[in-house]
Amino acid sequence: MTPRRFQELSREESLRRLAGVGVGRIVFTHQALPAIRPVHHLLDGGQIIICSHGGAALLSALDTVVAYEADSVSGDDHIGWSVIVTGVARRVEPGAVTERYRGLADPWAGDGAGYVIRIRPELVAGFGLVEENVSPCHR
Repeated sequence: MTPRRFQELSREESLRRLAGVGVGRIVFTHQALPAIRPVHHLLDGGQIIICSHGGAALLSALDTVVAYEADSVSGDDHIGWSVIVTGVARRVEPGAVTERYRGLADPWAGDGAGYVIRIRPELVAGFGLVEENVSPCHR
């Protein structure tokens, strides 16, 4: 197997990669326990936008600090990246902006997107797992 190493990604590169995938996982507290839900997302102005239906446990995350993670890793060589964002989840009030988001980041379950949630990234950590450059003399 080819040697690999972790490479830290800049904030800009991390958000660019996050914008390039449509699915991630939101981590929040629900009934005093950690909860993780896979969700569709999009980035708009550097903010993560998630749509949720009205009965979702995810609504307990509103106005609290959450983490959001997305990644892309090859199944063959395990080369890829992971981005973790921490910020406060806020409801986007209904209006023209929320209508634009619906359909772009629909929830996976429930009766459509009753709520639009925005996470403004406060902390961004991104890491790439890349092949290590090893000279032929050191193999």
